[in-house]
Amino acid sequence: MGKGDRKTRRGKTYRGSYGNTRAHDAQPAVVGAKATVTKPAAARKAAPKKKSA
Repeated sequence: MGKGDRKTRRGKTYRGSYGNTRAHDAQPAVVGAKATVTKPAAARKAAPKKKSA
């Protein structure tokens, strides 16, 4: 387990990638900032029924 291993921190550092093993620190909360609002996922419409031959 070393530089070539993508699952280890050393491997992620070597490749310059990020993930669960090498996650970025969360940004500190700013005093007086508004909370971010997330929109609910758009509902998908059902596919039209195929005509039977």
